[in-house]
Amino acid sequence: MNAKPVSVDVRQPNRKLRRWLRNIFLGFVAFLLTLWSAAALVFDFPSEKLRVPLAVVFLLALAVCLWQAKGAWKRFGVVVVGFVIVLLWWRTLKASNDRNWQPDVAQTPWSEMHEGSVTIHNIRDCDYRAEFDYTCQWKTRTIDLKRIQGMDFFITYWGSPFIAHPIISFDIAGEDPLPMSIETRKEVGEVYSAVRGFFRYYELIYIVSDERDVIRLRTNYRTGEEVYLFHTKASPELARAVFLEYLRRANTLRNKPEWYNALTDNCTSNVAVHVKEAEHDILPAWDWRLLLNGKSDELLYDDGYLAGNLPYEQLKEQANINPAARAANANPNFWRRIRQGRAGFEEMNLSAATK
Repeated sequence: MNAKPVSVDVRQPNRKLRRWLRNIFLGFVAFLLTLWSAAALVFDFPSEKLRVPLAVVFLLALAVCLWQAKGAWKRFGVVVVGFVIVLLWWRTLKASNDRNWQPDVAQTPWSEMHEGSVTIHNIRDCDYRAEFDYTCQWKTRTIDLKRIQGMDFFITYWGSPFIAHPIISFDIAGEDPLPMSIETRKEVGEVYSAVRGFFRYYELIYIVSDERDVIRLRTNYRTGEEVYLFHTKASPELARAVFLEYLRRANTLRNKPEWYNALTDNCTSNVAVHVKEAEHDILPAWDWRLLLNGKSDELLYDDGYLAGNLPYEQLKEQANINPAARAANANPNFWRRIRQGRAGFEEMNLSAATK
C-alpha cells in the first residue's frame, strides 16, 4: 500500500512572520503617537493644574477603547483617532508676543529699509556679570548694505558632538560685525528643555546683537559650552541676501509670532532656509548633518564653503575661541581678538586686535 505524499504549505510560516512584523511595526508607531499625545497635554495644556490629570484621563480612555477593540488594525485605528483629536486641539494653540518675557528677550528686533541701507531696531547689548545676572540695552543701528562683505559661522556645543547651536555673524567693512542668533523666547522662570522644544512651549525669536553679548555669554559665562568660529567663502552678494532674509523673517515674527519647534522650526532649519532662499543650490536638498547640526561645520567644509587651507580636523581644532574670548572679555575689540591668527581670516583687517 503506497503512502500518500504529505503536502506542506510553505506560505503559512511566511504569513505568520509578516503578521508578526506588521504587529510590531503598528505597535511601535502606536506607542510613539500615544507618547506624543500625552506629552502634548502635559507640556502645552493652558491650565497647569489640569495638565497631568488630563493626560491620565486621556491614557485611561485610550486603554479602555483598546481593550474593547478587536484586531491589530482596529486597535491601531483607536490610537490614530486619539492622536488626531489631540493634534487638532494642539494646532489651535497660538503663539504670542505678549507674555512675561525674560529681560534678554523682552524686545524683538525689527528693521526699516531705505535706499541702499537698513535701520535695525532693538539690537540687544547685554552687560553680563554672570549668566543670569545682566543688564540689557536695546540699540538702533543703520547699515549700508554695500558694506556687508561676508559671513562668519559660529557653532556652539554643550555636550553631544551631534547637537549644537549655529550663529551667523555678518562682516561689515569698517564696523563691528553683526551676529544673528535664532533662539527660544523664554518667559520668566522658564529654562530650555530639548524635550519641550518639540511642543508648543516656546516662541521663536531672532536675536540681533553684538558679539560681546551673544558670543561672550556662551564662552565666558555659561558652563560647559565650547564655541568654534569659521570664516565662510560667502560672496558679498550672498551675505547681503542672507542678511535681508534674516531681517525679513524677524519683521514677520514681530507682527505674527510663531512657535519654536526643535524638529521643524529651529536654529538650524531656519539658517538653512534663509541660505537656500538667498541662493537655491548652495546647500544639498538633504543631508543627515542638517538634522544632527553638530556636524554642520563638517558639511560646510566638505562642500567647500569654509575658508582656511587646512584639513578639517586641524581647522576645527584651531577654530575654538573660548580661551581668546575669555582673554578679550569686555574689550571693545572683542570681535577682532577672537579672529586674530585663525585660518581663513587672514585677509580681514584685524590690526586693532591688540589695542
